[in-house]
Formats: sequence, structure tokens, C-alpha cells
Amino acid sequence: MPVISSAFRLAVKQLSDKEKEAVILKAVRRDAELYDLLSFELLEEVTLADVYAQSTDTIQDLLLNASGRSLPKALTRALRKALKEVARYKRITKDAKGEVDLQLYILSLIFNNFTGHFDSYYKVFFTSTVRLLLRTIQLIRKNLHEDYHLEYKPQLDDFLHQVHSRNKPLPVALPGTFEVA
Repeated sequence: MPVISSAFRLAVKQLSDKEKEAVILKAVRRDAELYDLLSFELLEEVTLADVYAQSTDTIQDLLLNASGRSLPKALTRALRKALKEVARYKRITKDAKGEVDLQLYILSLIFNNFTGHFDSYYKVFFTSTVRLLLRTIQLIRKNLHEDYHLEYKPQLDDFLHQVHSRNKPLPVALPGTFEVA
């Protein structure tokens, strides 16, 4: 991200409204994320729920439509793309709870549909899922109020139980249960 110089700020301030409009429209045509960000901030009809729904649809399409010669590899690629979608959602909305909810949505899709692929020869899918689970737990503890900890505890405990019940070494240290502060 470039640092905005004072000369640049001065040049932007000296632009007329029509010139500013032209520059903004030109930038929005080139960058889809900038378009989504400005739509969310400027348009009243684009709500947080709309952006969240769009992200969940994208994540669901990525994970459920993953295909390839090696499904665990395809799922790993889809998981990476889904996490990029979560990061995009966070950049657009600055919503910490929505970020956690999207990560839990990814985990629920994985644990409801793809746990059979954890035992595959290709271990990266299992490793990526375990790391996502740990990162989600850390995000909840760091960014959300303690009241949300109780809300997420049953779902996280279920995911932790499923991971610990496998006879596989864990790539990171995971707690047995989610501790509520």
C-alpha cells in the first residue's frame, strides 16, 4: 500500500467534482473490490447482510464444486480461495464477527461434507483445516466480546472433538475444548 504524499492530497483537493467523479469511476471499473467497498459505504441498499450473503454463496460454491483428479488437493485450493473471500469480506466491511462467522461457516461445510478426505495421503487438507480451526479460536478470543464465546462454544467443541478423535498427529497444538473466559 503506497503512502499518500501531501502533494497528492493537495492535487486531489484541487480537482473539481466532475474530475473526481471521473477518477473514481475509472478506478472502480478496474478494481472489483474497490467497487464493492464503495458500494457498501455509499449505497444504502447494500447492507452488511447482503455482503455476508454474497460471501457465503461464494464460499459454498468454491467448496462444494471443488473437483479434480485429486479431491483433497482441489479442496485445499478451494479452502485457500474461500479464506481469500473471508479476507475480502473483512477488508470491505471491517466486521470482526462476520469474519468469524464466515470462518465457522467454512469449517461447518468441511466437517459436514469432507471429513472423509482427512485420512487421505495428501495431508495438506487436514493440516489447513486444523490451522483454520486454531485461527478461528484465536480470532474469537482476540476480537470478540466474552458473550460471543458462549455462543460459539458448542460448535467449536464439536469441531475440536472431531479433530482429536482422529488417529492423526496434529500439526499445531489444539485445546481439547474451547475455554470460555
